[in-house]
Amino acid sequence: MPSVLTIIAEGFEEVEAIAPVDLLRRAGAEVVVATVGEGIHVTGRNGITLHADTPLGAVGPRDFDLVFLPGGPGVKHLRADPRVREIVLRHWTGGRWVAAICAAPTVLHDAGLLAGRRYTAHPSVAAELPQILAEERCVTDGRLLTSRGAGTAIEFGLLLVEKLYSPGIAAGIGDSICFPAAK
Repeated sequence: MPSVLTIIAEGFEEVEAIAPVDLLRRAGAEVVVATVGEGIHVTGRNGITLHADTPLGAVGPRDFDLVFLPGGPGVKHLRADPRVREIVLRHWTGGRWVAAICAAPTVLHDAGLLAGRRYTAHPSVAAELPQILAEERCVTDGRLLTSRGAGTAIEFGLLLVEKLYSPGIAAGIGDSICFPAAK
């Protein structure tokens, strides 16, 4: 069973975190939602408090098949936490999947992973990410997966399922939630 580490912080964008986590769990992935704070309760940008699985400090040196960073104003906390950068770099150099949506690609930029790569992000961070593919909803470049924002969260979640499992499994889950398949 593929494993996914989702890292969230106060002010995370709820839709961008929950939709992909839900779709990955429907596929059968083990998804660990970890907070950068000390507790397991974290409140998103719209006041929804999520009960995470664990604080990030309790995850230890475990490796996952995919590291996923949701966006929102809470990205500033992800960027400020050196553990997040270390985890992203360790997984990247280990040949694992790294995924970020909305403003979270700035974390990947800070870690030096976006240079010479194709990626997208939310338009609000375009000044920091001058090579952003602003019109693309989701972008895959090798094992780097990025997406624009809350409006692309389901599509992005299905892309994560596709990469960890198969296009057929992603399509089946898309059908089960009435997500229109690309024609």
